[in-house]
Amino acid sequence: MTVTDDTVSITRPQIGPRQLFIDGQWRESGSGTRTDIVDPSTGQVVTSVAEATEEDLDAAVQAARAAFDDGRWSALSGRERARILNRVAELVRERADEIIAVESVNVGKPVSLCRPVDVLTTAEQYEYCAALAQTAGGSNRETPLNAHAYTRREPLGVVGAITPFNFPLILSSSKIAPALAAGNSVVHKPAEDTPLSALLMAEILTEAGVPAGVVNVVTGKGSTVGEALLQHQGVDKIAFTGSTAIGRHAASVAGQNLKPVTMELGGNAAHIVFADADVEKAIGAIIKGFVFNTGQFCMGGPRLLVERPLYETVLTILGDAVPGVPVGDPFDPSTVVGPMAADKHVRKVEEYVQIAREENARIIAGGERLDLSGGFYYKPTVIADLTNSSRVVQEEIFGPVLTVQPFDTEDEAIALANGTEYGLAAGLQTGNVARAHRVAAKLQAGIVWVNDWAMLDPAVPFGGVKNSGFGREYGPEALESYTKVKSVVISLD
Repeated sequence: MTVTDDTVSITRPQIGPRQLFIDGQWRESGSGTRTDIVDPSTGQVVTSVAEATEEDLDAAVQAARAAFDDGRWSALSGRERARILNRVAELVRERADEIIAVESVNVGKPVSLCRPVDVLTTAEQYEYCAALAQTAGGSNRETPLNAHAYTRREPLGVVGAITPFNFPLILSSSKIAPALAAGNSVVHKPAEDTPLSALLMAEILTEAGVPAGVVNVVTGKGSTVGEALLQHQGVDKIAFTGSTAIGRHAASVAGQNLKPVTMELGGNAAHIVFADADVEKAIGAIIKGFVFNTGQFCMGGPRLLVERPLYETVLTILGDAVPGVPVGDPFDPSTVVGPMAADKHVRKVEEYVQIAREENARIIAGGERLDLSGGFYYKPTVIADLTNSSRVVQEEIFGPVLTVQPFDTEDEAIALANGTEYGLAAGLQTGNVARAHRVAAKLQAGIVWVNDWAMLDPAVPFGGVKNSGFGREYGPEALESYTKVKSVVISLD
């Protein structure tokens, strides 16, 4: 099926079998084993990728180490690295249609959203990190010593980047771009179900001028390739995005080997609506907050807290509006919500909705699969009247499900919002500027949005507190986590 997106035709791509990318070369895995990749919108196999072995992973790390040690990238000036990173951004824009088609088949992204969200964000990440590459450095330090003291910011070495299935393009770029800007080499292990855009980006990075061995992509199972990457003594840092459970294990393994780590983990953000909010504007933000990327968004807003005078009004509006959100084929330009990435994710959503029914919650909208072309679709779902202790409220569903709870006071809203193990994002709707600042300061989250949702930019850092992880993506803070500080003190005697 061909559709028109910004007057450009986007066609479902034909993708041949893909290989590992190691030391600038495409190669089969040592075992010859391959993994089928399924189009979430049809449930059909679209291609296969090589399934790496531990030996393949070791080869990738050795290539990255050699590339780092001989200085083909690490010894370049920040300005030289910036020129190549800017070229990456240019190529992402030039090859946008190809990237959109691949990412839509890869994970079910609607083409109408993939260009302004995934492709544009990726290009801007590389552009922003290109700018940072030219400004990163140390500083002089005044001391009472008879010496000249200064610091240097130096690259760490080989970065192991492990990324999840839900935003393959964006979340790989959020690690690779700052790692490269700082002068590191990278071994990237994408999610085994959605590796296609990572492999395409390897082509683009090479075309832009990133030398062989500096970026390597190894596809395969987390239990094999991911574990080997965590354990490898030749890796100097782990950058991980994924579930809290796997993140705990990854941090533990890295800690045993004294590797620095950044962890962006699970989320279960609260979205607070106060009675003085602009209701019409709030509804738009609420719906965006829980259906964006079919709810497969760690910074989504799946928990809605509404001040009691507005509670039933908001439920009525959501009950009318949510069923009208266009769900369907990601290659249809009218689609807003595509399929979930795999059938196992749909089954997980079904389990939580069944729990809600057993707890006598009100299903305001949705609550069932959508039978469409054999794909992995679930209707956007709104659930009311659950207790705060319900698993449906407390746990990360990671699907297009919104729970709605009432509150009576500002303090109660804050307590409910902070009342889970997660702390990645939060948001509030209010017309009171003083309240916006006051509540934002008390919310336990790495980023807080006021009167909208998912306002993200490469200059603004995000990351977790509590069980949502540590370290920051985006902003100069991200670049700092891919460098080490060295102090130099030169005697003037």
